[in-house]
Amino acid sequence: MLNVVKAGLKSCAAYAIVVLLGFGAAAPGAQQGTTGAKMQLSTTAGKVTSPKEQFGHDIGDDYVLVNYTRYEQYLKTLARESPRMTLMDIGRTAEGRTEYTAIITSPENHRNLARYKDINRRLALAEELTDDQARQLSRDGKAVIWIDGGLHATEVLGAQQLIDLIYRLNTRTDAETIRILDDDIVLCTLVNPDGMELVSNWYMREPDERRRSTGGLPRLYQKYIGHDNNRDFYMMNQPESENANRVMYREWYPAIMYNHHQTGPPGAVLFAPPFRDPFNYNFDPLIPLGIDMVGSAIHTRLAVEGKPGAVMRSGAPYSTWFNGGIRTTAYFHNQVGILTEMIGNPTPVDIPFVPDMQLPRADVPNPIAPQTWPIAADRQLARISSRESATLTNSG
Repeated sequence: MLNVVKAGLKSCAAYAIVVLLGFGAAAPGAQQGTTGAKMQLSTTAGKVTSPKEQFGHDIGDDYVLVNYTRYEQYLKTLARESPRMTLMDIGRTAEGRTEYTAIITSPENHRNLARYKDINRRLALAEELTDDQARQLSRDGKAVIWIDGGLHATEVLGAQQLIDLIYRLNTRTDAETIRILDDDIVLCTLVNPDGMELVSNWYMREPDERRRSTGGLPRLYQKYIGHDNNRDFYMMNQPESENANRVMYREWYPAIMYNHHQTGPPGAVLFAPPFRDPFNYNFDPLIPLGIDMVGSAIHTRLAVEGKPGAVMRSGAPYSTWFNGGIRTTAYFHNQVGILTEMIGNPTPVDIPFVPDMQLPRADVPNPIAPQTWPIAADRQLARISSRESATLTNSG
């Protein structure tokens, strides 16, 4: 049985290299999720509404934020227009809003979605499988990848970049995107709808755009636990935690999950794995190795595309030791969990001069000079980081 478990885990680790920013397709009709969640499917192919057409500005423009009400409306618009996307109701939030997961993959994959979902379940649970059967399933299946944003609502990039990502997954036609659509199934989830609504409304309340700020919120951005919503995923006291865990650990079993956060270390623009030591000693060795492999690919592609300022390990304090967050809980389900921390705000920020971040070293291979940093630059980094995770290999 141990060999079977490892075979399933190895397939997940291979999948994990495939889709951090997948692109998608949807199928016609209506379906029911395993928990009865309603899934809305596009029935026609045609023009897909852009964020600028929907909101009146591009995602990443300075001094503007989209709230959850408008985000939800946009999701439903894309679900009607795009043949690449399925919209699944995954439950209610603490304040009663509907939370959604956008399922994005090729039309052909959508026609076989139940089969691929079952393959991922069987590989994840590794019950009554021989090693040969597990390897065959890994060849027959598709990589399922979870990408979220907005958990800590004042870290506004995570929620806003998800809008840009979902649009691009539904519209790009380049060869790399098409391959991702064919090989992968991407689950995009805004994991704190109440917080997005509160923070975006608070920021936009000020008519003078240069006075706008996400600071000074009048209450917690998750109704009961605020910032500690990322300490809840091992015990699920809040409905948002339960919704996410149900999708990841009872329904879809993604091979990797990507958790977007802010802010990056002073003097840099982005942290991505490898993480610093120690990692939890109970992990299968394929977990830290898979994390390092995906993270190293992200760093390499950023350098290839001329995007300096990414750091790893000692460049920031992040590790895999804590067990209770959305990313770290995933490790105990044999999923490769990726965290990125990026600077940025709709009100442009300055990268400070930090001497230790100016000379290249192993954990700061490509330093960036002090400068003013707009949130649109973060959007580009989020695209590159996710896309590279999706293009390392295919699911076969």
